[in-house]
Amino acid sequence: MRVGLLIYGSLDTLSGGYLYDRQLVNYLETNGDKVEVVSTPWRNYVQHLLDNFSGTFFRKLAELEVDILIQDELNHPSLFYLNRKLKQETSYPLVSIVHHLRSREEYPDWQRTLYATVEKRYLQSVDGFIFNSESTRKDVENSIEDSIDGVVAYPAGNRFQQAITHEMIQERAQQDIPLQILFLGNVIPRKGLNILLAALRNIADKEWFLSVVGSLDHDAKYAHGIMQGVKSSGISKNVIFYGPLVDEDLEKILRKSHVMAVPSYHEGFGIAYLEGMAFGLPAIATTSGGAAEIITHEENGFLIPRDDVKLLSEYLSILIENREILSRMGMAAIDYFHQHPSWVESMSSIRDFLVYMVQKRVSQ
Repeated sequence: MRVGLLIYGSLDTLSGGYLYDRQLVNYLETNGDKVEVVSTPWRNYVQHLLDNFSGTFFRKLAELEVDILIQDELNHPSLFYLNRKLKQETSYPLVSIVHHLRSREEYPDWQRTLYATVEKRYLQSVDGFIFNSESTRKDVENSIEDSIDGVVAYPAGNRFQQAITHEMIQERAQQDIPLQILFLGNVIPRKGLNILLAALRNIADKEWFLSVVGSLDHDAKYAHGIMQGVKSSGISKNVIFYGPLVDEDLEKILRKSHVMAVPSYHEGFGIAYLEGMAFGLPAIATTSGGAAEIITHEENGFLIPRDDVKLLSEYLSILIENREILSRMGMAAIDYFHQHPSWVESMSSIRDFLVYMVQKRVSQ
């Protein structure tokens, strides 16, 4: 099978969505498929909209020698109009891989209205979907108000060769050290680091330490403001910003941490939570999006309403003060991880769906 994959930027970008795309490419190539990655540069939203009227961009896609073209939904502003023309000129089906919808992020009302309008038109222009969660599927169904052809393939957390046991989790939880909190995600508004820091300032008198792992460059102005806020609030001795880390260094931090806390405004799924569970870390997330599909409240983590600083402070205090609860939730987290689908299982279901879409187009 000849597969095209359209993305913005580099496939090696450090984020959950790009990790998902890389896993898919690796799986397809391992199974004998030929994958051609088509990358266009990141620019601002208006410039991406203009791609729809670029003859050069259209010809580049129209001349692809592929059986199917997968489009990362992030590319929707470049394709919302162009896809209709592309379907008239080509024979391959278009499949969108949807990690989350931009219109579900926190923006001023006028921007969200714009994004929702463009996204809806884009989503209506493709033939099928790959979803990272049932929550994302529902978001798309609600957007286009129509039946859809798609597959839900959950991300996995097994990219590390970890070997964490219940005994190791219990021993780590009982160490006489501050609660080791890990925030894993790019430092952008949607990920809610500001909410986490506000909650920690509320309990500055308790023993905790926060490691922030993720790019500081995606929204440099926001990241600078976050770091300045840490300095001015007097908690800088308890917070370290690592920036992005290679897997080997990230694994070391995962092993020594106690809890994963990423109170995002919205997550289509949240690979970080599952990767933390692979190391026995309970996860703290919000009820908005797909995190609730892997986190069982008060069992392997905590779910809070979006922006609820007070409740987040209370849950962190529980883990600081009661290491038996921390230990129990850590063991529940790794138990959940072991029964969650692996990357191979999820990517296999995607490949089956792609084969189905190709055969469906041939039979039409």
